[in-house]
Amino acid sequence: MKHIISPLDLSLEELNDLLETAEEIVANPKRFSDACKGKKLATLFYEPSTRTRLSFEAAMLNMGGSVLGFSSADSSSAAKGESVADTIRVISCYADICAMRHPKEGAPYVAAQYASIPVINAGDGGHNHPTQTLTDLLTIKNLKGRLDNLTIGFCGDLKFGRTVHSLLNAMVRYPNVRFIMISPYELRIPEYLREEVLDAQNIPYEETRNLEEALPKLDLLYMTRVQKERFFNEEDYIRLKDSYILDKKKMTYAKKDMLVLHPLPRVNEISVEVDNDPRAVYFKQAQYGVYIRMALIKKLLEENETC
Repeated sequence: MKHIISPLDLSLEELNDLLETAEEIVANPKRFSDACKGKKLATLFYEPSTRTRLSFEAAMLNMGGSVLGFSSADSSSAAKGESVADTIRVISCYADICAMRHPKEGAPYVAAQYASIPVINAGDGGHNHPTQTLTDLLTIKNLKGRLDNLTIGFCGDLKFGRTVHSLLNAMVRYPNVRFIMISPYELRIPEYLREEVLDAQNIPYEETRNLEEALPKLDLLYMTRVQKERFFNEEDYIRLKDSYILDKKKMTYAKKDMLVLHPLPRVNEISVEVDNDPRAVYFKQAQYGVYIRMALIKKLLEENETC
């Protein structure tokens, strides 16, 4: 049974094939309107989500399938104490594929051990968010035309930001990619990523607190929200939440073809005045999220011979 728990569950060849399929969908989405007719996607969301949950549902509906599931732990038997293992055993009787978001790191991995259907990790705590990473890769490839020879700036919450962790792990597989990490000291990238991924593979990177100094060097700027839900106390959140705000003035420091990405939702880390800048592609990014999830659902169902 093939599952997607981490972006690294796909080989580079599989990843490139998936991106090619997604680009075919971008070019002609109607051609895939019956690709999963008669199949069911279960969305098991133990914490709130707008884009990820709805884009999974839109992806399945776009391919002629149907959707069932829940949008919070309170509306599931988890509120009664049911384990993830028992939940997925039951859901495997009802659906052909499952997307799971959970606040605890590793929960989708546990589900995959007990599932008899493919499990897609739709975000587990501060750990991984592979389909957001796939969305980011498709956005970059489609709009930049490449995934190599890039300087990428990650800005904001690099400590808890699972989207940053996942994208970093994916991008180090491509040649001539370097990173600039822009964050307050308290929200720096975790030590294990620095040592086990960047240093271990001799990936060039630098760390800074200064967004303005970093901007002229970047081909991509990946902004992130300082996530209140990841903090143990509100004082630290209030102190750090406005550390970096991208506005029209700061954009004057950037290259004319730099792209601004954001996994959304944003709070105030990107001023609304930036939205009309052609380099701001975060709403296009959300649309690409539907296309890549269509490609992934189709691939997993085909590989598991249920589509």
